[in-house]
Amino acid sequence: MKSDFKFLKLLVLVLIISPIFSNGQPIEKEKISDIRSSFKKDAYTKGMQNALSSNDITKLAWNRENEGTVDHHFTYRVDVSGITNQKKSGRCWLFTSLNIFRPVAMKKFNVSSFEFSENYLYFWDLFEKANLFLNNMIETADLPLEDQKVRWYFRSPVDDGGQWINFVNLANKYGMVPREAMEETHSSENTSWMVRLLKRKLREQGLELRKLKASGKNPKAIQEAKLNMLKDIYRMLALNLGEPPVEFSYRYKNALGELSETKNYTPESFMQEVLGDIKLNDYVMLMNDPSRPYWKHYDIENYRNVEEGENWHYVNLPNEEIKKFCMESIKNNEAMYASCDVGKQLRRDFGVLDVDNFNFEEVYGVTFGMDKTKRIQSRESGSSHGMVLMAVEVDENEKPLKWQFENSWGVKSGEKGYLTFTDKWFSEYMFRIVVHKKFVSQKVLDIYNEDPIKLPPWDPMF
Repeated sequence: MKSDFKFLKLLVLVLIISPIFSNGQPIEKEKISDIRSSFKKDAYTKGMQNALSSNDITKLAWNRENEGTVDHHFTYRVDVSGITNQKKSGRCWLFTSLNIFRPVAMKKFNVSSFEFSENYLYFWDLFEKANLFLNNMIETADLPLEDQKVRWYFRSPVDDGGQWINFVNLANKYGMVPREAMEETHSSENTSWMVRLLKRKLREQGLELRKLKASGKNPKAIQEAKLNMLKDIYRMLALNLGEPPVEFSYRYKNALGELSETKNYTPESFMQEVLGDIKLNDYVMLMNDPSRPYWKHYDIENYRNVEEGENWHYVNLPNEEIKKFCMESIKNNEAMYASCDVGKQLRRDFGVLDVDNFNFEEVYGVTFGMDKTKRIQSRESGSSHGMVLMAVEVDENEKPLKWQFENSWGVKSGEKGYLTFTDKWFSEYMFRIVVHKKFVSQKVLDIYNEDPIKLPPWDPMF
């Protein structure tokens, strides 16, 4: 009883003194009255209130004067053909990475269409991420569950997301296969439930590994436990996605309608035949992040999918430098991996991204004044989608006017599967580009080879 009484006294004391330490300022009723009186119900405001409460905001904010000002014709365009569809999945980074090399495969086999198996590498991506998560659980087992790093790992043990270096890590280890060797499944095209259950199982396994280490189990026993856990993850993936092939046979009809001979491959030998002398590690990632210094090499700590693979790393550069390298690549008929904040100022039915597409300020009568730096710092903007950058329109002085993406949302989205964006939009909402090192200046390559500045994975940009 005494302990209960002491608890009640402590609770009362906390309730009494907590306002003293409160930094927040409550909104008093007289202030609310002042705020209410500021909402002047003139004719325009009443009309806009009716409109906004009954309609799609973007239809009201659409800048009709901008309609028809951006076409889909370009001075320079990479030879690409066909549109893929990631369906209801977050695998844009994987589709984009593989789509860069579809023209290479089409030329190699002399076919009019071709698609790599995204499902094949997706399987290994989730499996490798699971292994990395379990390793992280072992390595951080001595830290409390409240530690920021531990909380970050438990937040999302695996997910659909990724970027270029994740693809490089996977392809270098597991190779690549044509779609026919491992087709899409319902679960690969609708990933939410599968990923949700994988997370549930991995969180359970992570707690168990922490418990084993805390109990003093030797490293060998812990690794054996982890191996058995990965068997469960493999089973779940195989049931949802099918088992990835170790060997497969492939034949095709070329552009002349001639049927090729059947040839046996491993995923590694198929990738070697298609890519030839192309080395995935010869591509460099460039970032435009004005919230931190340019001309620096950055590395995101533990942001990878394969334990022995590379972390996500890049050189941060001004937009004008990045655009020069992009133009060189396009002029030489080589498409690029690119990622951006696709949801900003997108007129999806027209397939146009333009900073002048919508005017929300006129609709609301308020100012939206953040620049790119502030949007990043406040998490208002960041990279949300990966696509293939493959065209540029220039003026008489070879200055870029607009660009084009090959998207992976199917042919019914945008302009027959493509999105055109203005150069101004590039400056505001493009974040990352991956370009072959032969199109990049030596100055940038030297920085890329320097020891990077480490950034935490919870940084606003990532």
